[in-house]
Parts: sequence; C-alpha cells; structure tokens
Amino acid sequence: MVQRLKTAYEQKVAPKLIETFKYKNVHEVPKIKKITINRGLGDNAQNTKIFETSSKELTIITGQKTLITRAKKAIAGFKLRQGMPVGLLVTLRNEYMYAFLDRLINLALPRIRDFRGISSKSFDRRGNYNLGLKEQLIFPEIDYDKIEQIRGMDIAITTTAKTDEEALILLKLF
Repeated sequence: MVQRLKTAYEQKVAPKLIETFKYKNVHEVPKIKKITINRGLGDNAQNTKIFETSSKELTIITGQKTLITRAKKAIAGFKLRQGMPVGLLVTLRNEYMYAFLDRLINLALPRIRDFRGISSKSFDRRGNYNLGLKEQLIFPEIDYDKIEQIRGMDIAITTTAKTDEEALILLKLF
C-alpha cells in the first residue's frame, strides 16, 4: 500500500522544490532517507520489566521491532558495565517511515499540551531534523491505563538535503 505522504511528496513536494531551488536533475531533489527513534533508559536499564514495557511501547508506536543499544565501555561512576543495555532504537525506512511521519504530523504533534509548533532551530548543519518528545502518550496507539511511567523519546529525521534551508522547506511542504 502506497503511503499518503509518499504520493504527496512525488506529486506536490518534489515539483515545488525543483521550482524553488532550480534543480537540473531529479536526483538532486532532497528527500527523507530515514527516521530514527531513540529512547535512552538511563537508570531504568537494569530493570528488565521496564525495559520490556518500553520496548513494547516503541514497537506499538512504530510498527517495527526495537533494537537494544548497549554500553560501549564501562563507566564506574554510573555503575555501568560494558555490554549492558542502555536504550532502545528503531530505524524506519520506506513505507514504515512515511506511515510514522504521517501519524506524527497529523495525530501525535497536535495532541501535545500547549502545542505552538516545532522549532525551526533543531536542524544540524547537514539538513537533518531532531525532535525530542517528553511523553509517549501523544500517540493514539498507547493506552493511558497501561503506562507505568511517562518516558520521552528522540526522533531524528534524516534527509538528503545539503543545507538546513532545503530541509526546512522539504518538511514544511509535508
């Protein structure tokens, strides 16, 4: 099934970007490569029950199984040993990516309390956008009664744009 945002990109966004930036080749047009969702669990990483529930939440939100990130080296001050689980990661591409982005833009972000838009300053200088969410309850898939603790997540939208200006216009057109 072709996602709604993918067809919108092909029919509306790409032609408008070609017109705005005067690209000579179709392959120069910036597009979204992947979306990475990261959740660091910190002190809760040693508790396997919290780890499993957090993993299930991210799986429900993204529709894809999570990857467990592990500590690269031991840090005694944090009581952390090499190889211990410290967080969760999901990388979305193609259909899953467009489906998640559609739900994020149209369902989740408007449900944020006191929402006044997202910052246009969260671009790194390579055209990628980073967004931090404080709670998982903004996603309609998550049941409020089954939540043990409110946890946030970091969302990184990776684009092929060369500048922040190109990436900003690409994301605004969605």
